[in-house]
Formats: sequence, structure tokens, C-alpha cells
Amino acid sequence: MEDRDIEKTYTKEEFVSKLRRLADCIEKNENFRISVAGEALYVPDRATFSIEHERSEGSHELEFQVKWEDSNFLDR
Repeated sequence: MEDRDIEKTYTKEEFVSKLRRLADCIEKNENFRISVAGEALYVPDRATFSIEHERSEGSHELEFQVKWEDSNFLDR
């Protein structure tokens, strides 16, 4: 699988909907499915979660991050 770095902008309503679905899956210990730029992603319930804040010259960025390793990568 090739490297990929994509950022997509959503409306507030779309963003809220995706966050709500993610939160529901996290609470239920279920996998989460989302499509980003045409690619379906399956976030496993073993994922880890973090929040990152960046600030520079009057600009702020807040990232809610979800990280996981591919299961076939873990089996090596």
C-alpha cells in the first residue's frame, strides 16, 4: 500500500455527523468505517486516540487523531 496524506474539508454538519458516528463506535468497542477521498477505511477498535494542538503566528490547529497499525503489518 502506498503512502498517502490527504486533508478534506467538510461542512460543520458533515463533520459533526462523522464525529458522532466515530464516538458511537468507540463507546461500543466497534470498528468504524469511513470513506476519505474515495477510499474506504476501517478503523479497528484497537486504535489509539490523541488530541494535538499547534500554534504559530496567530494561527491555531486542533487535530483529533486516530492511529492504528494494519493487522497484517502486526503479524510480521
